[in-house]
Amino acid sequence: MNEPTGKYIVVEGPVGVGKTTLAQRLARSLNSDLLLETPEENPFLSRFYEQPRQYALPTQLFFLFQRARQIQSMQQADLFAPVRISDFLLDKDRLFAELTLTPEELNLYNQVHQHLAVEAPTPDLVIYLQAPAHVLLQRIARRGLAFERRISEDYLNRLVEAYVRFFHRYDAAPLLIVNATEIDLANDEADYAALLERVRQAPPGRQYVNLRY
Repeated sequence: MNEPTGKYIVVEGPVGVGKTTLAQRLARSLNSDLLLETPEENPFLSRFYEQPRQYALPTQLFFLFQRARQIQSMQQADLFAPVRISDFLLDKDRLFAELTLTPEELNLYNQVHQHLAVEAPTPDLVIYLQAPAHVLLQRIARRGLAFERRISEDYLNRLVEAYVRFFHRYDAAPLLIVNATEIDLANDEADYAALLERVRQAPPGRQYVNLRY
């Protein structure tokens, strides 16, 4: 089989869609380095889900600083390392900021973001996993993480819509848009093998993937 021509592959999608699971599997299959977001380290996240208005700004700023450090670490690593897989796109951070912050907080967030001056590398491929809010809620409930127990379906609906808007405009890298509603990338080997083949052969531009149709 062909290997991906790029060295930096990002898996994205709303909470619960399976992006970390897919990133981990791809890293094993492609013998690559793995860069994962670590929401469990954010001390404000569980409180954000309980009181979003009060904790939106510290939650967002913590993630911004955390991801900036991760990107800087990746940039300082060996340029000749194998393929790198990540489960977050730094450009997407503003999606959450615009969704959760007041105009005044968003202005402050933008100032901090500009001051950090983090130049994230452009991915060679982005894999965007899509699923509706009720499916995400079921998957979140099954994995049973304590800090996610307060996530509401209303919040997930707004998040799903924000992702759709973001990737409708996204053209910075080749994009695989994957319908993840009915597939099981964690346990179904046929689903995963079919998607891996699409990743290996991903052409430039925007492609839509429906593995069950």
